Amino acid sequence: MLLTGAEIIIECLKEQGVDTVFGYPGGTILNVYDALYKHKEEIFHVLTSHEQGAAHAADGYARATGKVGVCMATSGPGATNLVTGIATAYMDSIPVVAITANVQLPLLGKDSFQEVDIAGVTMPITKHGYIVKDVNVLASTIRKAFKIAKSGRPGPVIVDVTKDVTAAKCEYTPMPAAEPERVKKYTEPEMEAALNLIANAKKPFVYVGGGAILSDAAEQVRTFARKLHAPVCDTLLGKGAFDGRDPLYTGMIGMHGTKASNFGVSECDLLIALGARFSDRVTGNTAKFAQNAKIIHIDIDAAEIHKNVKADVELVGDLKQVLTELNGRMTQMEHSEWVSYVQGIKEKYPLKYEEDRLSCPYFMEELDRITNGDAVITTDVGQHQMWAAQYYKYNQPRTLLSSGGLGTMGYGLGACIGAKMGRPEKICVNIAGDGCFRMNMNELATASRYGIPVIEVVINNRVLGMVRQWQTLFYDQRYSQTILEDNVDFCKVAEGLGCEAIRVTTKEEVAPAIEKAIEFVKQNRPVMIECVIPRDDKVFPMVPAGAAISDAFDGDDLS
Repeated sequence: MLLTGAEIIIECLKEQGVDTVFGYPGGTILNVYDALYKHKEEIFHVLTSHEQGAAHAADGYARATGKVGVCMATSGPGATNLVTGIATAYMDSIPVVAITANVQLPLLGKDSFQEVDIAGVTMPITKHGYIVKDVNVLASTIRKAFKIAKSGRPGPVIVDVTKDVTAAKCEYTPMPAAEPERVKKYTEPEMEAALNLIANAKKPFVYVGGGAILSDAAEQVRTFARKLHAPVCDTLLGKGAFDGRDPLYTGMIGMHGTKASNFGVSECDLLIALGARFSDRVTGNTAKFAQNAKIIHIDIDAAEIHKNVKADVELVGDLKQVLTELNGRMTQMEHSEWVSYVQGIKEKYPLKYEEDRLSCPYFMEELDRITNGDAVITTDVGQHQMWAAQYYKYNQPRTLLSSGGLGTMGYGLGACIGAKMGRPEKICVNIAGDGCFRMNMNELATASRYGIPVIEVVINNRVLGMVRQWQTLFYDQRYSQTILEDNVDFCKVAEGLGCEAIRVTTKEEVAPAIEKAIEFVKQNRPVMIECVIPRDDKVFPMVPAGAAISDAFDGDDLS
C-alpha cells in the first residue's frame, strides 16, 4: 500500500508491538503527529512536560516491561533535550528507540532554523544512529533500529528523519518484528574451566549485575546460587534478580554496599560475576579487589571482559543461556562453613540508622512493609537512591529502576510515569531528593493530566545530601553551593500541578501517609509525599574514593 513516511513510521511502531510512546511535538515532526492522531486508539501517546521527561519515561517503560521504550521529539532543541535521557539509557544498557525529525533535505547543512545533527550529537551515547533521507529505506531503518536496540547488549538507537521524508510516499509492505539476536561466543573448554573452578572452590561468592535483569535470568540466577550454595551480593542495577529476603543474600556491594558483601568478596576464593561490569563504584581500588579470588566473568559483551578487572575464565554469552547450561552440568554443592562465616559478618555489621526519629531508611522500611516488597521503585540519584537500594527488599526483577551508570538527577519521576504506563497493575513509587525533584518536578503535571497514579516521595533535607556528605567527611565542612534553604513549598507545588500532597515530619505520620497515598492511587490520582528529614543524615557504610572495599566504614567507625 502507498503510504507517507509519517504513516510508515506509525505502521512500523505497530509492527514492533509498541502500545505507548512518550514525546513532545514541534513543527518538523508535525506529519508524524498527524499520522499518530489517526491511530490514537492503537498507540497511546503521553505528552510529557519536557523532552527529557519523555526520554526518561521511555527508559522506565523499557526497564519495567523488558520491551523497547519509544520517545519522539522535533528537531533542534526538541532533539537535544533527549540527550541526557539517551545517555542514561546507554550507560545502563536500556533498549530505547528515539525518533526525531529534522529539517528538509535541501536545508540540511545550512544552519537552518532548528537544525541540529542529532545523529552526530548522540553518536557516542547510542548503539547506532540513523538519519533517513529517502522514504524508500524508512521502514527497513526503523526495523533495524528496534532489532539493534534489543539484540545482544541492549541500548538506545536514534532514528532522525527529514521532514520531506515524512511527507513523501512509497509502497509499504508489513513485516513481522524480528527476534533479537542471541549471543553465544564461549567455548566448551571455557565452560569446562569454569566448572572446574566452581568444583574446587571452598569460599565462592556470587556477584549479580544488571545483565541478570536485562536477560530475564532471575530464575537461573537463583537456581545457580542455591546449587552452588554460596553467598550472593548484587549491584544497584542487579537488584531483584536474587531475592533480597533470601538467607544467602548479603546486600549490595561497593561504595555504599554492606560490610557483609564487601568483606565477603574480599575474602572469597572464587568470585562469579553474572552480567556485571566491575564498575568503579563496585570495585573501589581495583588492585585490591577480590585479591584472594579466582574470577569467572559471564557477560554478553566481550568488551567488558578484562576491561576493569582481569578474569581467570570468561564466558561470553547471554546470561540466561549460560546459566541454563551451567546449572544443567553442576551437581548440588555444600559450603556451610563459608556461608555461616559470611552470615556471621552480616549479623555483626547490620545496616542501621537512628531509630528515635524520622529518616529515609525508616520510610523505606515502612514502604517495604506496607507494599510487601511488591511495588516498582524508581529513584533519582543521591543519598535517597542508596537508602532505597539498602532498605527496600527487592524480591522480583524489574522492580528497582535507577540511573546507575550516568547518575542522572531528575531521572526518577519520568521513569516512574513510564513504568506505570507499562505495568499499570503495580504501585509505582519514585524516591527523590529535594535537589533532584527541582530538576524535573514539572512531570507531575504530566501525571495529573493523564491521571497516571504514581507516588512521588520527596526526601527533603534542604541540602544536596550526597554532595554535602562528601563535603562533611572529606572537605572540612566547606558547604559550597549545597544548601537549599529557601521558601519553596513542595506540597503547594504538587497541588498547583494537579496532584495530591502529604507532608510527614514524624515517624508516626509515615504509615498513614503511605496508606493514604495508595488510596489515592486506587482512585487514579497522583500524589506527592514530602518527607522532611535532618540535613546531616548520612548513607553508611561508605568506601572512600580510591580505597579498597574492605575499607568500608560506618558511623560507629567514625565515632
